[in-house]
Amino acid sequence: MNCLWTRGLLRSFIFMCLLVGLSVFASAQQSSPTAVLSPSPTMAQPTTGAEDDRYRIGPGDVLDIRIYNRPNLSREGVRVEGNGMFRMPLIDTEIQAACKTEGELAKEISTRYARFYRNLQVDVFIKEYHSKQVAIIGAVNEQSRFELQRRVRLLELLTYARGPSAKAGQTINVVHSTAPSMCRVGNDDEIAAFSSYKLSDTMVGDPKANPYLEAGDIVTVPEANQIYVVGNVYTPLTIPLKEPITLSRAIAMAGGAKQDTKKDKIRIVRQEPGSLAKTEIIADLSAIEKKRADDLALMPNDIVDVPLSTGKSLLRGLVMGGAQSVTQLPIRVIP
Repeated sequence: MNCLWTRGLLRSFIFMCLLVGLSVFASAQQSSPTAVLSPSPTMAQPTTGAEDDRYRIGPGDVLDIRIYNRPNLSREGVRVEGNGMFRMPLIDTEIQAACKTEGELAKEISTRYARFYRNLQVDVFIKEYHSKQVAIIGAVNEQSRFELQRRVRLLELLTYARGPSAKAGQTINVVHSTAPSMCRVGNDDEIAAFSSYKLSDTMVGDPKANPYLEAGDIVTVPEANQIYVVGNVYTPLTIPLKEPITLSRAIAMAGGAKQDTKKDKIRIVRQEPGSLAKTEIIADLSAIEKKRADDLALMPNDIVDVPLSTGKSLLRGLVMGGAQSVTQLPIRVIP
């Protein structure tokens, strides 16, 4: 019982963090299509003790290096080279900055100077972040690129994109950069170039579906497959197939069939994936409603045609269903 109560409390906390994050992002004004994610207690995600979410320096980052009482050694605006290295006065060899935190690099510099100065106090500050960019595209409310100033999890990036849109499907994918990472442990071949997670698991902060993002990652939220309900219903519409939907439910979502509907001749036009051939399924809605027939499960891209008793059906439904959306389109002039 204690475990269940703790799990419920954790999920509630994550959900509240998501709501607060969406509110903060919506109210923020961005002056550039590339946003910067800097440390923010509001947006912080829960981490385990084994994980380190500190930012690690990478190629292209610009550093300020301050050495106490040694202004001749201090340097400003030091750019980390493409190989992750940089140079300091009096030190013959290059110093590796890539993959180190500010504190780790400061300790390394102090150690290098130990032959000249004892107990040298060194501070390292990242002045400009350039090494870690990620992007999020697809069925989200605000597609964008982000420069990371700290490690960020997938759910947090999703909140900065103002969450999934109404068209989002059931998955969220991460396409990883094919460029080798000097900070990666193990062989690059062992790192999958593509990862896919259930969107619902990511939204509740499930650790298995909420990984840290790496430089160059592109997050995509695919749109859901769709089904179409047309013909003699009150509201012809397109329905995102985010979960299994049956024939009777789809018609109900379209406002239901009108009184002059020929319910025993409901048509489902289905096109098999990868084929131009279409098949037609005839269903008896009256029998389904009376539990005398099985309610059919719809497939992606199915067209449900609810006919009039006079036989007029699909074309009429398609025209009426599209009329409202057409009137909402902007008018453009073709010169």
